[in-house]
Amino acid sequence: METNRLSNTLAKALNDQMTNEALNAQIYLAYASWASEKGYDGIANFLFRHAGEERNHMMKILEYILKRGAKVVVTAIPAPGAEPVSVNDCFEKIFKSEVQNTASIYSIVNMSMAEKDWATWNFMQWFVKEQTEEETLAIDLLSKIKIAGGENANDDALYTLDKDLEKTPDDARLAQDVTAANP
Repeated sequence: METNRLSNTLAKALNDQMTNEALNAQIYLAYASWASEKGYDGIANFLFRHAGEERNHMMKILEYILKRGAKVVVTAIPAPGAEPVSVNDCFEKIFKSEVQNTASIYSIVNMSMAEKDWATWNFMQWFVKEQTEEETLAIDLLSKIKIAGGENANDDALYTLDKDLEKTPDDARLAQDVTAANP
């Protein structure tokens, strides 16, 4: 008896997204290693934590594919690309990667809606919210770096940023969660 509940199109898209999440984990690992090598241990710690989070996203998708009775296809992960040349460049690259990831997730949401696969549509809503958090966090970090001087940030500003990121929570506060009583 056939137990697969995913169309071939959605199964492929989810498998591709699983690989994309693995790539994002590799990007965070590469940039964390770069930051550590440069002496930015707080930034490195922050990025290493996010590498683990991206791997968890990959596993969440893998488990969903299996639970829907479809085949998981593990493929090679592309290289993460060029190393950052500065802290500013590092977080610009992270923001760009998160925006690309969001577009991929939205594509799967659109596919699931078109196919009326409400289970997958519902599953993907967690990722929609997660990407809103990831983009918000990246924007907040880019704003801090801009205040510190952006590409021209001096060592004192980068030291302070590094120490701040060591303690920065992994989640961002979203606009949709703000209320008059809890601004």
